[in-house]
Amino acid sequence: MNLNAGLPSGTGVVTDDVKKTVDEIIAHVGKDIKFGMTLALGKPILLINELYRRAKEDPEIKLDIVTALALEKPRGHSELEKRFLGPLADRVFEGTPEFDYMLDFRAGKLPKNVAVYEFFNKAGGYLHTPEAQQNHLNSNYTHVVRDAIAFGVNVLGLLLGCREIDGKMMYSLGCNTDITIGAMAELKKKRAKGEKVAVVAEVNKNMPFMYGDAIFDGSEVDILLTGPQYDYPLFGPPKDAVPLRDHMIGLHVSTLIKDGGTIQVGIGSLGDAIVSGLVMRNDHHDIYQEILEKAGITKRYEKLITEYGDTGHFNKGLYGSSEMFVDAFMQMYKKGILKRKVFDSIPLMKLINAEKLDPENIPSNIIEMLLDMKAIHYKLNEEDFKFLCDFGILKAGLSFNGDHIDDNGTKYSCDLSDSKNLSEIKKLLGKKLHGGKVILGAFFIGPRAFYNALNEMSEEERSQFGMSGVEKVNQLYGGEELRALQRKDGRFVNAGMIANVFGAVASDQLEDGRVISGIGGQYNFVSMAHALPDGRLIMMIRSTRGTGKTLKSNIVFKYGHCSIPKHLRDIIVTEYGIADLRGKPDKDVIMEMIKVADSRFQDELLKQAKAAGKVPAHYEIPPEYRNNYPEKYESLLKPYQAQGYFQPFPFGTDLTENEIALGGSLKAMKALATGHPLKLVSGLFLELFRPIPKQAAKYLEMMELAKPSSVKERILRKMVVFALRNHKKL
Repeated sequence: MNLNAGLPSGTGVVTDDVKKTVDEIIAHVGKDIKFGMTLALGKPILLINELYRRAKEDPEIKLDIVTALALEKPRGHSELEKRFLGPLADRVFEGTPEFDYMLDFRAGKLPKNVAVYEFFNKAGGYLHTPEAQQNHLNSNYTHVVRDAIAFGVNVLGLLLGCREIDGKMMYSLGCNTDITIGAMAELKKKRAKGEKVAVVAEVNKNMPFMYGDAIFDGSEVDILLTGPQYDYPLFGPPKDAVPLRDHMIGLHVSTLIKDGGTIQVGIGSLGDAIVSGLVMRNDHHDIYQEILEKAGITKRYEKLITEYGDTGHFNKGLYGSSEMFVDAFMQMYKKGILKRKVFDSIPLMKLINAEKLDPENIPSNIIEMLLDMKAIHYKLNEEDFKFLCDFGILKAGLSFNGDHIDDNGTKYSCDLSDSKNLSEIKKLLGKKLHGGKVILGAFFIGPRAFYNALNEMSEEERSQFGMSGVEKVNQLYGGEELRALQRKDGRFVNAGMIANVFGAVASDQLEDGRVISGIGGQYNFVSMAHALPDGRLIMMIRSTRGTGKTLKSNIVFKYGHCSIPKHLRDIIVTEYGIADLRGKPDKDVIMEMIKVADSRFQDELLKQAKAAGKVPAHYEIPPEYRNNYPEKYESLLKPYQAQGYFQPFPFGTDLTENEIALGGSLKAMKALATGHPLKLVSGLFLELFRPIPKQAAKYLEMMELAKPSSVKERILRKMVVFALRNHKKL
């Protein structure tokens, strides 16, 4: 094979031989390889595993892996965690290969000639790993391609989907248009300058074939690896459980989303909590309103909700504009909430936003409106004709012939300055607009059921889910007018770890410099929320972390790092309420922040603010904000939880009921060990003298502790029983 040769069809070289492919890469670019892969799902696992194996064998090869969010099967640290997670991971991730370099990295066996550099990672995954901390690449998502090219990336690895369209094999970037589109363009520039670069892809038939900017003919890829071995099951992480306090945060956020607007949410329990609240608002409206009234949300935030939010049904629906196209959006789509379609046309979006054009019912005066807007000419040209046909304004099957349009032999004049011609051409109008999108995303990841749902859709239905690069999804630059029209009433919902009382938020890093995850696209969405005239940024902060002796407030007076500075403050939501900070002076910002803090920390925060002279000395926290304790929202939501609302897994899970019960129990025991160690010790001591309940048998079987063969296993068995009993599962 010749790396830069192309097949007669115009695509890259097609092969099933990954070993020869790596030979070609090394022969072409040399032994100094900076291998770039996009984040999460879009990594070619077999390719990087072979490249890594070669580097292990040959110390002359210098392999730098530049990527993000290396997907790993959960393994656990303690003996109990390993026993629980091992069988679960084997079942949930069955058939998905693992990254060999990550297995060695975790085991401390990465060879010296191999290094890993990531710009984003699983939250807390590298907190105690100095090498990963030292090699972290701090880049905004929209700057990743620029920074990776500057770093020297010379080989790009992709994971593609494929489909034959009109007799030609086409490829889709599927889950990862995010930085791949930009990276391929930059490597093409480097190649034009004579630099040695390579683009190699695995083609996996399980990858959903996505549309938008994801489709290409493969000609920009040097080698396409195809064959049954590359059709492995995609990595599908199970959903996180949604605790009650996250549901309470989601409930507050749900009141800030305007019908007919735009939404951005992320992955994880908070994203599911928001969508759960939106589904309740739409499908169980009476219950939703009842809860809002009991919680005091409707009255307390009446002005904010009236101006920027909504609590009614989603008649117009929402449009999704989010770097992460996650299962939460699929749930909104299934429930008829994600249904507002946008189109890549400024005049059409102006008409739609002005409610003069219904995308599902083209009005008879559409041509007149477009003429008035100068969107088309009175004497239609070929460009006008293409525009009208592409969007379905004119029906299919027409042809353009200079001065007239042909409809199976019947001619219609293109001179619309004549009222008769204008009246006649209306006979050619279509019924509804074509090419609408309900979401524009940059990458996706989720449970396997999410991928299956995409694959099972018709091509027409799946084409509503557009994919593009972060340079388009995460910012307005390059298409400001159109993107602002599409993203009207944008609500960009992000999560942070800690917020100070001045409104600054820390999301990616601790104050000692250790990176928790990475900034990702958060700043981009913050900036966009402020740039859009009707946009709002909503930052979600859990008010506390830890339990017992380790309990700390996430609302603090000061913190040694911020991801989002205070001058970009907007709306902050905790489980206790909404702090609307935009346009307020410091004293009012501080007061609002203290109102949504946990009451166990409010007095100290107020004391610090007064000592610094930032709030009036006579100010006191209003009584209605002095009951911010977990018991408050628990007593509100638990009765509804018993009725089937606010469930830990509102949209299903890959886990069994027994796995959920056991996993939750072990997690609660771990928290007990940190926050209440004496309670744990005393509870375990008492458990030693208790018999094993019959109900525990199924859980002990899962942990291979039903028949302990050593003193250690007997102790572990008692620990499992205690965890279940403490978590009220026995």
